[in-house]
Amino acid sequence: MCELKIGDSVFVQSYKHNGSIHRTWSKAFVIDVLDDCYVVVTDHSWVVEADRRRWLTKEPAICFYYRNRWFNIISMVRKNGIYYYCNVATPSIYDGEAIKNVDYDLDVKVFPDGTYMVLDENEFEYHCQKMNYSSDIRKICIDAKNELVEMVEKKQIPFDFSYINTYIMKYFELVFEKKDEEKADK
Repeated sequence: MCELKIGDSVFVQSYKHNGSIHRTWSKAFVIDVLDDCYVVVTDHSWVVEADRRRWLTKEPAICFYYRNRWFNIISMVRKNGIYYYCNVATPSIYDGEAIKNVDYDLDVKVFPDGTYMVLDENEFEYHCQKMNYSSDIRKICIDAKNELVEMVEKKQIPFDFSYINTYIMKYFELVFEKKDEEKADK
């Protein structure tokens, strides 16, 4: 199977438990490939929702797609600070086409001051019934949400400005290198 490399562009696809598409990102720029995580940036990337609504991301987002953890973390870099949107989801895979995972509704939103909110608990309960989540899946999802909350409260990586700042700088360096290479090729 093909493996991602730093500098690659890749699609991101999120599904629901029943196999239906949930959300796609038209492009993400790979800035790191760790043993347990793909780190990508979406910056002015088209996002298509399941209902076909489309929107363009407004700011760079450093995204952590874990291969062995039941969540992914999107850190949005805004003028007034870093906001995190954490999705409880299956571990992510790269299959040569896209980074893919199954979204399980529960989310944790983190604000620049470190406060957070757990979102979509009603949606999770609704889909547990509608899509017949097993008791094992329910437990894994709740445990993943609790792990995220603990990481936020303890300010563990990546919930640390200096960690995100390192990746922001790496992203801009890679983008400038790529532009310089493209100019040299002309």
